[in-house]
Amino acid sequence: MTEGLVTFLLSKLANFIQEEERLLTGAKAEAEYIRDELEFMLVFLRAADAMEVLVDCFRTATCLKEKDDGLKVLVQKVRDVAYDMEDTLDHFRLRLTHDHGLKFCSSVQTISNSIITLKARHQIASKIQALKSRVINISEAHRRYLIRNNIMEPSSSSTHTPRVARPGNIVEEANIVGIEKPKKHLIEWLVRGRAEREVISVVGMGGLGKTTLVRKVYHDADVKKHFQFRVWITLSPSFKEEDLLKDIIQQLFRVLQKNVPQGADNMDNDRLKTVINRFLQQKRYLIVLDDVWHTDAWDAFEPVFPNNSRGSHILLTTRKTEVALTACIEFPDKVYNLDPLSPEESWTLFCKKVFQNSHCPAHLKNVSERILGRCEGLPLAIEAMSGVLATRDRSKIDEWEMVYLSLGAGFEDNNRMRNALKILSLSYYDLPYYLKSCLLYFSMFPEGIPIQRMRLIRLWIAEGFVKGREGMTLEEVAEDFLNELIKRSLVQVVEATSYGQVKTCRIHDLLREILITKAKEQDFVAIAKEQNMSWSEKVRRVSIHNAMPSVRQIHVASRLRSLLVFWGIDSFPRPPKFISLSSRSRLLTVLDMEGTPLKEFPNEVVSLIFLKYLSLRNTMVNSVPSSISKLQNLESLDLKHAQVTELPVDILKLQKLRHLLVYRYETHESDDQIRNKHGFKAPAQIGNLLSVQKLCFLEADQGQKLMSELGRLIHLRRLGIIKFRKEDGRDLCSSIDKLTNLRALSVTSITESEVIDLEYLSSPPQFLQRLYLTGRLERLPDWILSLDSLVKLVLKWSRLREDPLLFLQNLPNLVHLEFIQVYSGEALHFSHEGFKKLKVLGLNKLERLKSITVQKGALPSLQKLVVQGCKLLQKVPSGIKHLAKLKALDFFDMPYDFVKRLRPDGTAQRAGRTFLQKPVVQFIKILQILPFDMPNDFIRRLHPDGDGEDYHETCVLDVLMKLDKGWVGQEETTEHKMKSKVHDLQPTHQMPTQVNSTVGLSCLVPCAACSLEVSPWC
Repeated sequence: MTEGLVTFLLSKLANFIQEEERLLTGAKAEAEYIRDELEFMLVFLRAADAMEVLVDCFRTATCLKEKDDGLKVLVQKVRDVAYDMEDTLDHFRLRLTHDHGLKFCSSVQTISNSIITLKARHQIASKIQALKSRVINISEAHRRYLIRNNIMEPSSSSTHTPRVARPGNIVEEANIVGIEKPKKHLIEWLVRGRAEREVISVVGMGGLGKTTLVRKVYHDADVKKHFQFRVWITLSPSFKEEDLLKDIIQQLFRVLQKNVPQGADNMDNDRLKTVINRFLQQKRYLIVLDDVWHTDAWDAFEPVFPNNSRGSHILLTTRKTEVALTACIEFPDKVYNLDPLSPEESWTLFCKKVFQNSHCPAHLKNVSERILGRCEGLPLAIEAMSGVLATRDRSKIDEWEMVYLSLGAGFEDNNRMRNALKILSLSYYDLPYYLKSCLLYFSMFPEGIPIQRMRLIRLWIAEGFVKGREGMTLEEVAEDFLNELIKRSLVQVVEATSYGQVKTCRIHDLLREILITKAKEQDFVAIAKEQNMSWSEKVRRVSIHNAMPSVRQIHVASRLRSLLVFWGIDSFPRPPKFISLSSRSRLLTVLDMEGTPLKEFPNEVVSLIFLKYLSLRNTMVNSVPSSISKLQNLESLDLKHAQVTELPVDILKLQKLRHLLVYRYETHESDDQIRNKHGFKAPAQIGNLLSVQKLCFLEADQGQKLMSELGRLIHLRRLGIIKFRKEDGRDLCSSIDKLTNLRALSVTSITESEVIDLEYLSSPPQFLQRLYLTGRLERLPDWILSLDSLVKLVLKWSRLREDPLLFLQNLPNLVHLEFIQVYSGEALHFSHEGFKKLKVLGLNKLERLKSITVQKGALPSLQKLVVQGCKLLQKVPSGIKHLAKLKALDFFDMPYDFVKRLRPDGTAQRAGRTFLQKPVVQFIKILQILPFDMPNDFIRRLHPDGDGEDYHETCVLDVLMKLDKGWVGQEETTEHKMKSKVHDLQPTHQMPTQVNSTVGLSCLVPCAACSLEVSPWC
């Protein structure tokens, strides 16, 4: 992590040296010396990281402990001098900017001869000289350390983590729970596979039990019988290929009860590989490669094992999706994603270990469930936590409560927990420096809170963690970083879009505790969860969790760069005044006050001239002062779901602004205004914001000039417009023709009947991925057909007379399609081979629609179909049985006659019922708003406590799925109108014989909005 800090400082120092040409004599040379020494120290810091891995895994070794202590002192000194150098540069910039009100880069030319500037230069020259002396001392201490410990000078290429023996498996065989199903699955793949050699990958985060699972498979009697030769090798983050090759040879000859051929010890790697390959040519074998960290490890070993068409297999475990997919590139269906234990399985394992298979005492059940919840189904964490609780007195609930309250503290005293932390820590150590900073940042967020992808990306950029790459924006690079952390199984996806983009994410609680410890050690962040907490004056970031009174301490944190405040239910008894930031906190670059009860824009903010990120999202702030123009470094201004409706003209002075979010949604019970958008009145010359990439939502009813201005914003990626008028169409089209980088476009008309006229668009953005048109369309614009990158299309209020399906069905990459009051015809027809990649389809309020036909071969990829508010639809879509990949079928607010036709009284549709019995269907919803005049007996029959003698034959939902009472039904009110409540069920009762898969069934009533995902404009 210190490596990342020094790398960031080097970039800052280089800019300083280049821009500040008029430093006092000698000061520039000394700054260059510091730069050169820090570059050399980068190599040392990588070696220090490697040593930290060794010490963590072999903490009891005295020699390593001594080396570790020496390294820690050196690394801390490097970190301190790097922090001090950054502070020196920033305070110098602050002094110049404050005294002259000018940008730093222009101050050199305009005020270099002033007395004030000369004084500032004397001060920085003096500080740089002092820093140079410290750097010299650190360099000498570093060299003495190398000599004393007989360590060779590290080269710039020696950046790999040393080979580390993996901590022993702490999930005991006797306590394995939930393993039978995945074990059976893998064994079936192994013994019933094809003749050609196959590769199977088991992937998941550290601690899920991948090795334990594969070991059980490896030693299974059927597997032993099936494979003549079995070999198990364990790879580490950095392995010695020669040793592993010799190990393979020894295991192979051990099966034959023969000695290894003479001379094997003296063979080179190529010769060893040849021996193994020839040995296995005519044999059926199973090779287990456990804990593969990198694709180059797979590339090194894969050619060793011949494809001999004898049913041989390679089975590997990995934490990284990239490794799993690379190994299984010819067998993509043989990647097994190992999931955490279910709540029931977790409880079973917990009780086995803590209570020796007996029941949990009643007085400990609540606290045990809360402790277990922190483990989140991770077997490693459950086993480790059980070890902690084993030493606690079961008669004293306060001891168990103390364990829960102190989770993350004091675990070093427990061997089992220490081993668990070691295993998870290996994933952290394996990261490159730029990903370590990004992962550590997760420690700033409260546990259990899903983190918005774009919030995280903007924060990373503002913090300086993301550097540009040729042909990519910073946002794209940051998204690559996030995806890499996900592929490494360190970050978990909470919610994703239908087209595969992450919406929210999180990390495992146990990993979070590791990151908090490391972040605290490095003064990376202080987390304030209690009142009157104190922290080191060196800390760079503060994250406040439900402890606003503690912010009195912030004024002493002169080095503070970032402040995040998380507002909780129990946070503050009354809305506080804004945090008082004294002049000592003027170096802030990130300020995130999302969700706090602010009512006014804080005046203190405009003095934070280094601020890059400002979020007042979900606050009551209703205006922005003109003095915001002082924030010349501001890159992100997030006012989403605040009350701001207009921006001052001074906003146009923020030339570095990249993200401008000023809008909110209002949700109404009425179908007519489900998501009423409120945007902002933009300054007339909005085109002056030349760096802006995201701009939403502009109110377009301010004249045509505003639409013309948008054409100047050539870096725009996302554009949202509301209150659009037909006469603005030509100017908007002219602007869009120039926005070649546009990825998402949303246009909403000023009224439901107003026409959106975009016929004049001649060169639509070729990379446009998402298009939202809310307003009347006289016809679908022809240019839509040229959008080969389009993955999502949402049309609302279009009221087209012609069936739009024929027009849209050949869009090559369309994954998500929604129609809301789009079509005024009576029939929709999905033709053969149409919509080849469509996964999600929503049909809402097609008020004249009577029939839907799905031709064989249409919608081959469809997974979810939502039909809502189609009051004249008479039956389930014809041909629905052809949708082989459909997993979810939702009917919302459908007419009584539609539901009645599905009853088992002879009127039900055979095609629909036959399809719904197919094992492919995994989840079905019937969402129904029942009318006030619905017969009482019908309502009673819907209720699971109804008086039907044979309930499953009278329930309308059961008619669809033929389930055996395995669902929770609708609730009846005194007015016979359904409550707005969701009932979800994964049936636990035995399924009828004609249904061959687990089926989920739910009821939701009433609901005005369809169950499709919210448009990701955050």
